[in-house]
Amino acid sequence: MVLTGHRLHVVVAVISRRDGHVLIALRPRHVHQGGLWEFPGGKVSSGESAPQALARELREELGIQLETARPLIRIQHDYLDQLVLLDVWRVVTYSGTPTGKEGQKINWVSHAQLSELTFPEANRSIIKAIHLPSCYMITPEPEDHDHFLEMLRRVIKNGTRLIQFRANNLNEGAYSELANRVIRLCQATQTRLLLNCRVELALELGADGVHLNSRRLISARNIARPPHFLLAASCHNRDEVLHASYLDADFIVVSPVLATLSHPQACPLGWERFYELSEVATIPVYALGGMSLQHLDQAYANGAQGIAGISAF
Repeated sequence: MVLTGHRLHVVVAVISRRDGHVLIALRPRHVHQGGLWEFPGGKVSSGESAPQALARELREELGIQLETARPLIRIQHDYLDQLVLLDVWRVVTYSGTPTGKEGQKINWVSHAQLSELTFPEANRSIIKAIHLPSCYMITPEPEDHDHFLEMLRRVIKNGTRLIQFRANNLNEGAYSELANRVIRLCQATQTRLLLNCRVELALELGADGVHLNSRRLISARNIARPPHFLLAASCHNRDEVLHASYLDADFIVVSPVLATLSHPQACPLGWERFYELSEVATIPVYALGGMSLQHLDQAYANGAQGIAGISAF
């Protein structure tokens, strides 16, 4: 095993079928966190890279051959008796049929079932990441409202399924009026919509969640919200990332990663600093600022759930 500053380094695999079901396994009762469900994986051995350890664990545990995988999320968690680093990868392709080669019970479950089963505490962030897509669209400022809604229809038709409705130029009454129309459009297309506004207003309007700007984030304390109501936030530094993690947000957006025309005065973080902030977070992180779809692989490699943007979509 590898201890990195007393951390146990563990690789974890998220394996999905074409129907979207995810493979999980039941931990033996005699081991740490025994009797709980988990995602396949295991300890990284001395001299192994994370991809090498992932391929070995899947071969030994499930009898499958890993072909391609990409980083999903890295989570540091303190169980008091054990500090672990979960190095989570999304398996893209593999060969063979998964079976419990070590006698463990395995099962394919839907995304909804993942939230109903009992996992080790650190796995909660993995489940959040599984539920989220690679792309998070932030709307441009609406001018002509009918044209704005037509633009959203095109974006949704092209596959975007997570949207933040931001309209800083509208007062709350006008924002609410247009938000109601956007909510109806998203509900009809099974697209999740977060409102960039007060938490209370997002709940009142029936949105799928709320996105806190950095000002609202820093002033927020414990936010009561119903199940499946997403909480997201904008972060630009370590303190904001830590506070969003403390609030148990579902995900954050870190910006600006690269230079962007929308905020030309902002100093870009760069990928190295973005990676450092993603390592601090215990929740999924989207990269924002100068992003395009061509940046997705680079975002994954630097700890991102994916990319967020306006013009990218």
